[in-house]
Amino acid sequence: MTLVFGVPLSVLLGQLLLGLINGSFYALLSLGLAIIFGLLRIINFAHGAQYMLGAFAAFLGLNYLGINYWMALLLSPLLIGLLGMGIERGLLRRIAGEDHLYGLLLTFGLALIVEGSFVKLFGVSGSPYPMPDLLKGGHNLGFMFLPTYRGWVIVAALTVCFVTWYMIERTRLGSYLRAGTENPRLMQAFGINVPVLVTLTYGYGVALAAFAGVLAAPIYAVTPGMGSNLLIVVFAVVVIGGMGSIMGAIVTGLAMGLIEGLTKVFYPEAANTVIFLIMVLVLLLRPAGLFGKEA
Repeated sequence: MTLVFGVPLSVLLGQLLLGLINGSFYALLSLGLAIIFGLLRIINFAHGAQYMLGAFAAFLGLNYLGINYWMALLLSPLLIGLLGMGIERGLLRRIAGEDHLYGLLLTFGLALIVEGSFVKLFGVSGSPYPMPDLLKGGHNLGFMFLPTYRGWVIVAALTVCFVTWYMIERTRLGSYLRAGTENPRLMQAFGINVPVLVTLTYGYGVALAAFAGVLAAPIYAVTPGMGSNLLIVVFAVVVIGGMGSIMGAIVTGLAMGLIEGLTKVFYPEAANTVIFLIMVLVLLLRPAGLFGKEA
């Protein structure tokens, strides 16, 4: 049996793969936060609740409307994204010129209201969401048995992440978004409807959270608290990568998942805190984050 620092290679590779799965969720959720803050300067503390809403939309759609998993992957992000657009137009736009703290407090309050309402309606115990038949089973990789669904999560999350990065960094629409947030008056003078761009951007960031929620539903129990459990970790990932950095959110999310997986092998007691320790070090050495721009 091959050992790496006293640990069987099969165990090490298995934990790295599990870390990559967790990192895919971190990357997808961090990306939504990075888009909303980087382009709109909104600290969206409702992101965890919107992730939970995506999972519940899939769960309720299946149980009451017969909407299967594949339709839920399309409809849930669309529905929750539209809800996010309503929040931006009805609430966040009213405090657009205020300090960032106002947006944080508003979205934090919304998260508490949503989570409390769902606890009242559904309780705190989890509800199972069935895995689609096409993605049941798994593959023997030699060092571990990989469930097909978890492999799908990695592929789906990374595909959405890099398509989003390309859209924002390499297309004309992305250049309009960046320019509209940096100099909205100039863009409006060129006939670009900046308020609509802002609304669509916030809605898309929320839709990414909902998409992650649908991906998570067959793996984790669908509970009102599932978003709050992840939110602080995801914020730490965004800070490490650099607030507002699109590529930083993706790369750091994946890296933190892998580091967390390695920590579970070599020092399990620190697995729940290693990301926060890294965040502290990064803030001390490079306050703008690994991929952020110094002011």
